[in-house]
Amino acid sequence: MPRTDLLFDDLPRYSAAATAPADFDDFWAQTLDEAARHDAAAVAVPYPGPLTTLEVFDVSFSGYGGHPVKAWLALPRHRSGRLPCVVRYPGYGNGRSSPLDALEYASCGYAQLVMDVRGQGTSEKGTGDTPDPEGSPHPHRPGFMTKGVLDPRHYYYRRVITDAVRAVAAARTLDSVDPDRVAVAGGSQGGGLAVAAGALAPGVAAVVADVPFLSHFRRAAEVAAEGPYLEISEYCRAHRDSTERVFTTLAYADALNFASRATAPAAFSAAGMDPVTPPSTCYAVYNAYAGPKRMRLWEFNGHEGGGVFAVERNLAFLAEHVG
Repeated sequence: MPRTDLLFDDLPRYSAAATAPADFDDFWAQTLDEAARHDAAAVAVPYPGPLTTLEVFDVSFSGYGGHPVKAWLALPRHRSGRLPCVVRYPGYGNGRSSPLDALEYASCGYAQLVMDVRGQGTSEKGTGDTPDPEGSPHPHRPGFMTKGVLDPRHYYYRRVITDAVRAVAAARTLDSVDPDRVAVAGGSQGGGLAVAAGALAPGVAAVVADVPFLSHFRRAAEVAAEGPYLEISEYCRAHRDSTERVFTTLAYADALNFASRATAPAAFSAAGMDPVTPPSTCYAVYNAYAGPKRMRLWEFNGHEGGGVFAVERNLAFLAEHVG
């Protein structure tokens, strides 16, 4: 696939001005305060299955609006004491899928909580079990990117980001988890959610954000050649007079604006020929990130990024920062 973004040598220097509205911090403080009125305790039910070295639980916790959110908890069957935990967020369109789809962290000694994404999970790559009870008062393109996009209070990702933060709080209530060693991780949509949760959830120990989606929305909508960002550009093509209103709402969910508020050690990656999350958008978030950080560019890869090589890198990073 040909490169459609900046030259490799220019990427490390690419940065973007923050777009956070004046009430950004108050907006999220109020949103999370409302969510905190609901009990954060996770309910974990043993889940029978073929895994012999891991123990799996079907988990529910209260997300945005007190809505029940599903997750999978996987633990090493032979363990002692509380474990460091990795809260993992799926990519766009995917749900928590089957416990068999995400084994790497639990297989390496971590408690692993895979959050379902409300309303998503119709992809063959990852089915889901969590509905989104709230609708939008405005029309939107097929998909999730423009669902409620004319008002940040109704925007879809307000709910999903709140769920992501509540997943961290829920993980800390589990008897098997060391509450001081909870990391967040994901790729694509999951990477953007990890940055947001790293900024909003107090005390996150580490952040892993591979080819992060939900990043630098304005440039992404202008540059992306494939994937969900096109939902935004197509919406703006149809709703010509709503463009600024759209990007004002998107600013409340932009990893670019969360990055400067996150201080946990973070591992980022970008892919040089990624048509879905252009590498410049990933570098914009990376360069805005306030905590200790590292970046890996997979020069000739697309949205798959580093694949299994990224997994190895992330495990080494987590061993260094979470234990």
